[in-house]
Amino acid sequence: MDISFIRGPEIGREQHSLPADHYRLIRLLFNRNQNETLFVPIRNIQYLGIIDRAEVVFVDGQGPRLIELAWCEFQSSGRNDLRMPVTYTRVFYHTKGLELMPRLQQEFFNALKLLEQRQPKHVGGTVTELKRN
Repeated sequence: MDISFIRGPEIGREQHSLPADHYRLIRLLFNRNQNETLFVPIRNIQYLGIIDRAEVVFVDGQGPRLIELAWCEFQSSGRNDLRMPVTYTRVFYHTKGLELMPRLQQEFFNALKLLEQRQPKHVGGTVTELKRN
């Protein structure tokens, strides 16, 4: 099945930093997904985060498949300590992306934590299912 998204013209970009634990969780879940595109529903704001090797893009979960915002150009290698924030570029493709930014970073992190809790853990080459409360 092919799913495609439309990326319109760029309307702005800015440098920002992502807390180290947010970046680590993005990379961990992407790697657990065998480096395949990972779809992360962000239910509280009705958006979908899509993680691939180079970037994270965000689309409105209720609307057309337009990319409104992208996080790219992660600068993780310049850190002296793995606990330091990671600098990245926010690219805006729609004004809704600008409006969304104040809530997006925390809501996305919450969605990633939920996804991590629901994924099976790999232990010594075997998969161990998580216990559900």
